[in-house]
Amino acid sequence: MTITFDHVAVRFGDLDVLRNVSLSLAEGRVGVIGNNGSGKSTFARLINGLVLPTSGRVTVEDLDTRTHGQEIRKRVGFVFQNPDAQIVMPTVAEDAAFGPRAHGFSGDEANARADAALALFNLAHLKHRAAFTLSGGEKQSLALAGVLALDPAWVVFDEPTTMLDRNRAKAAMTVIAGLSQRVIVVTHHVELLAGFERVIVLSNGGVVCDDTPERAIAYYVETLT
Repeated sequence: MTITFDHVAVRFGDLDVLRNVSLSLAEGRVGVIGNNGSGKSTFARLINGLVLPTSGRVTVEDLDTRTHGQEIRKRVGFVFQNPDAQIVMPTVAEDAAFGPRAHGFSGDEANARADAALALFNLAHLKHRAAFTLSGGEKQSLALAGVLALDPAWVVFDEPTTMLDRNRAKAAMTVIAGLSQRVIVVTHHVELLAGFERVIVLSNGGVVCDDTPERAIAYYVETLT
């Protein structure tokens, strides 16, 4: 299963956000790093069609995001940086089950998937709580759980630890490391990418380094920070 960027550019108004990005992603664990404004969040959103290229093509298993967005979003889960953009149901349990229900799973199966995902993040005891009453870290964990309840082939995480304290951040990355899905993590916490297979460094809308975590992180630290 491969995600391919073919001469991809994205422009918002007069701003070139990404320029001529060409690469293929097939590894199990890929990190994406870069300074603010480097284009990394746009890069992530291109993968499941949340953003479409201005030019070029993005394909997931040969499906073009321009024409097969709904099918791609079944295969590629996306976890937003701000969980309030992702939590849509009144209670924790209902929100975790929302994705499976929307994709046609029976009520029992959707609830079972939700319960399993909530348990991953130690949220089972909060399942009957109103989602809006959760702390920021708990909301972030719920957003992760809601995506994992769908069991997609890929999961894209946009800054998954931004709103978590150190202990919850480590716990979240431990869960991510143990996932059976292929994972793409956009982060500015480079220390969380230890053990990944590949790290891509973006700067000014382009790929400036694409290498092992050790080499890519060293390039980022020495050149861009």
